[in-house]
This record gives sequence, structure tokens and C-alpha cells, in this order.
Amino acid sequence: LVDSETSSRDLRKQQRLLKAAKFKIMANAKEINYQHPRGLKREVIAQLLQCDWLTKSQNVLLTGPCGTGKTYIACALGHEACVKEWSVKYFRLSRLLLALAQAKADGSYIKLLAQLAKLDCLVIDDWGLDALKRQQRMDLMEVIEDRHGNGSTIITSQLPSNHWHEKIGDPTLADAILDRLLHNAYKVSLKGESMRKKQANLDQL
Repeated sequence: LVDSETSSRDLRKQQRLLKAAKFKIMANAKEINYQHPRGLKREVIAQLLQCDWLTKSQNVLLTGPCGTGKTYIACALGHEACVKEWSVKYFRLSRLLLALAQAKADGSYIKLLAQLAKLDCLVIDDWGLDALKRQQRMDLMEVIEDRHGNGSTIITSQLPSNHWHEKIGDPTLADAILDRLLHNAYKVSLKGESMRKKQANLDQL
């Protein structure tokens, strides 16, 4: 009975964490495709699924062309983190910046920053699609600074990390943000054609 209650309690906690994470995709690590030629190494993902990087407050950077599965992998890693009872939250970068702007307008900015700082893992999807405005750079710096050394961040981007600097804009802030993200991170670089294109071709057969 004790074991059953413990298992039930653990399952309920995992379900709460998964619901709170609001993943774009309910991805499962067991369904990651290693056959598509995109440079994805099974041993690298297996290592990340152990979640030791969360214990060390390290980051994971997933880069590659559109359609190579970055979001799916990010959500799969986040899902595994929730199963291991780490707190996770998913945002597209544009939505995160919008949420921060709205929080400033309604007076909940400090509260939102505190919530983001407490997360074990913050997933930021679609990094670098648009150049950042001045206030967006400042807000992003607040988030990254609060989390540095205290939590992990997963970032997906179509741009290689050496092009992120110009998208952030201001050289000083870009240096500060990227120094906190890049120096302590696992880097997974994907390549090749869009997996969506391949699926579309199969559907037409």
C-alpha cells in the first residue's frame, strides 16, 4: 500500500509538471528519429536524457535548419526532465518577450521574473528569428542573468550560435547574454533537409 501510494503521488507530480510546462509538442524521447540524415548522435541524446546537465545548471543549444526536429528534441528533453521531477516551462522567444512586456504593463514583471528564475529548466524555442529591440534585449538579459548558475536553459535556433550576437543587437548586452548561455552548454548542431518535406513526399506516394 505504501509503495502504491508513493507511485501514485510521483505520477501525479509528473503530470502536474508536464501540464505546467505547456510544451508545444508532447514529445517522447523513445520516438526520436535517428535514421533521418541530420547529424543527430544517439549517444549524445542518451547522455542528455540522464539530465545530469540540470544538476549542474548547464544549458543545451539545438541549432539547425528549419524542419530538422529541434523543437521535438527540446520538448523530448523537457518531457524527460518532468518525468524526473524537474520543473520546466516552454516558450517561443517571441511569446516570452511578449509575456515580459505585458507583465511590465500590468505590474507583475518582478513576479514573472521570479517565476522564471525558479524554473529548473526554461525552454526557449525559435531564438534569433527577428532582431531584438532595445527593451527586449534588456528583458532577456534580466531572465538570463537571474538563471545563470541557478537553472538550465534549452535554446533552439535556425541560426548557428556565432550569428546570435548580431540578432541581439547591442554589443555589450549581446556579450553578456551569450557569455552566460554559451560557456556552460551542450551544443547539438543538426543539418540536412526538412523532415517535414520528406514526410510530405511520402504522403504523396
